Amino acid sequence: MAVNYLKLIFNFILGCSCKISEDQLVRKILIDNRWHDSGGIGTFAEETNKINRYRNADFLGKPFSPLDCLKLCKKTLFAKDSVFFFPGYIPPLFSKAPYVFTIHDLNHIDRSENSSVFKRLFYKAVILRGCRKSKLIFTVSEFSKNRIIEWSGVSKDKVINVGNGVSESFSPEGDAIGYPFEYFLCVSNRKAHKNEMGTLEAFKLAQLPDSIKLVFTGKINDEINAKISELGLQDRVIFTGFVKQNDLPKLYRGARALVFVSFYEGFGLPVLEAMASGVPVITSCTTSLGEVAGDAALLVEPTDINEISLAMYKVNSDDLLRQKLIRLGFSQAKKYSWHLTAHKIRSSLNSII
Repeated sequence: MAVNYLKLIFNFILGCSCKISEDQLVRKILIDNRWHDSGGIGTFAEETNKINRYRNADFLGKPFSPLDCLKLCKKTLFAKDSVFFFPGYIPPLFSKAPYVFTIHDLNHIDRSENSSVFKRLFYKAVILRGCRKSKLIFTVSEFSKNRIIEWSGVSKDKVINVGNGVSESFSPEGDAIGYPFEYFLCVSNRKAHKNEMGTLEAFKLAQLPDSIKLVFTGKINDEINAKISELGLQDRVIFTGFVKQNDLPKLYRGARALVFVSFYEGFGLPVLEAMASGVPVITSCTTSLGEVAGDAALLVEPTDINEISLAMYKVNSDDLLRQKLIRLGFSQAKKYSWHLTAHKIRSSLNSII
């Protein structure tokens, strides 16, 4: 009996001496904290680190510069007893310290309009090397996880789907943007894979009342302006210009519906943001969007203008459908939280230490 008590005391003392506290783990992890106001990557980095509170690695320069992979080397080569966490997709070319980086999607490879010879070479020389040298690769959807595994050839256990979340600021309660008209909203950025031309064509065909407008986030450019003129929609299409993060919930709250029929997304945050705001969603059935939306949205084939147009007509005219989509949207959005994503990140990084 005495021997058993001694063993218990010994094991307790040994366990206490070997255990690393949560604070010690946090201090060992350094985050690349340069992604402010950089779209989805910036939101992912800022929201999760509000919770995990990792120390800033104090890297300089633009995190999305191709030369950044070289600039990172100096600090990562000489860092001791640290793990580097990169919320973005460019890893250091060389590093003695262990690191984890995040590939949100492979649109620079998969979409010809976003690709180039230089980008493909860069991915092959730098990002593919990072996939092999990193301790783990984070991503945000099963679609992206499968594409990364397929493209890089790394083990499926190395790629961790940590997901994305939706901020509590996106809710039906609160001020709306205050436009004196009803509108369909498209949260977008003038990139071709966002399918804005198809969105405009579908809006033209949707037999919506003339009083309903189509609102795009961001600034107008010559290409989309020409399309608007071609379709005779000059009086029905509005561009918000740059929208501050604090104003984005107000923009959602006032919308009749979100139209987000992108050809390609690694996740598609606007889908969840709209659902959490009590706004019906029309989105694509392809890439990650069907996965994220579940059964809580009208899913369409993004190349089928008539299908998108019919979805717009239905969501505007069928009140029972609208209420169903709003109800299902609330439930779907609750499945995603930044606390859950932060927990997955924290658990994975702690396992390396």
